[in-house]
Amino acid sequence: MVSDGDAPHDVPSAADLLEAVREWIERDVLAATDGRLKFHARVAANVLAIVERELELGPAQASAHRERLARLGVESDAELAEAIRASRFDGRGTELRAELRAAVTDKLLVANPGYLDS
Repeated sequence: MVSDGDAPHDVPSAADLLEAVREWIERDVLAATDGRLKFHARVAANVLAIVERELELGPAQASAHRERLARLGVESDAELAEAIRASRFDGRGTELRAELRAAVTDKLLVANPGYLDS
């Protein structure tokens, strides 16, 4: 368990609790179930893993995303989508692809990092 002396809550942290429940599902529940219940337990463990990664990576990724949008000269994803539809990035395709690739990589690092291995 990791503790932050300046955190407003005592240990265990939210991340620690998520990890404990996920590990319990993976270790004990999955081994003791089958069929539909086993499938739902696996889904629950995956959801908890996603939440763990988002808690860990989310703040830095949010900052990086804001910086990407600023480099592209937009303030939101909606504005970015509209700019792409309006062909405002003609001649900047390489830059746009690099920024979009970084954004998708960040999303996959949370949703399913295994996809990045393939």
